[in-house]
Amino acid sequence: MKRLTLSSLLAISVLAGCSSTEDIVPDIPPSELYQEAQVSLNQGSWNTAIQKLEALDSRYPFGAYSEQVQLDLVYAYYKNDDLALGEATIDRFMRMNPGHQEMDWVLYMRGLTSMAQDRSFIHDVMSIDRSDRDPEPVRRAFIDFRRLLDRYPDSEYAADAQKRLVSLKNRLADYELATADFYVRREAWIAVINRCQQIQRDFPDTDAAKKSLPLMLKAYEELELEEPAKRTRELIQLNGAGA
Repeated sequence: MKRLTLSSLLAISVLAGCSSTEDIVPDIPPSELYQEAQVSLNQGSWNTAIQKLEALDSRYPFGAYSEQVQLDLVYAYYKNDDLALGEATIDRFMRMNPGHQEMDWVLYMRGLTSMAQDRSFIHDVMSIDRSDRDPEPVRRAFIDFRRLLDRYPDSEYAADAQKRLVSLKNRLADYELATADFYVRREAWIAVINRCQQIQRDFPDTDAAKKSLPLMLKAYEELELEEPAKRTRELIQLNGAGA
């Protein structure tokens, strides 16, 4: 017998993985398979629902249930924490259905999916502050929720999107503050001033804006810039932000 090479074994495993859903899900009429997927969704059996919906999506990509199957997959992927798959499915749906009547929900789900990518289970459990973590998913979520409000101000998801924008803005401001604090510890005073000014400009109504004032004052004092230091002291007094 010929021995299988490592590359052959890898190819077999990939093919097996690609066909696993097809093997698990029986070949039944699409209407019946869709109903079974709905039962799994309603029961919160996300893995089972995903298997059935993926089978429908691959077997009947242009069938009667095609659009709804993709929407259901978006929701199931989100609930199952399959965030990369959810994001890819959303992008595909938006590309193929730009004028869909449920586009407000799709934007809402993309915002939620991006927000979830900023979450860390370990950090939540250990109550670890990671405001210095790269907030790129937060920026994407902010854009999606903002776009939802701009395009669909009367959407049933608008109120929740507005609340989430406040939380996202605070998260972005906290990241900028953590960066400014990093520059303070490195004694990079010009960088401290630039970052604090950015916080004041982009996030003036956040706690981070108030907390950035003492950092900016220290930078001005270290650089012996008395006039801007004086103005910053006045701002601190006005905002009650103790140095």
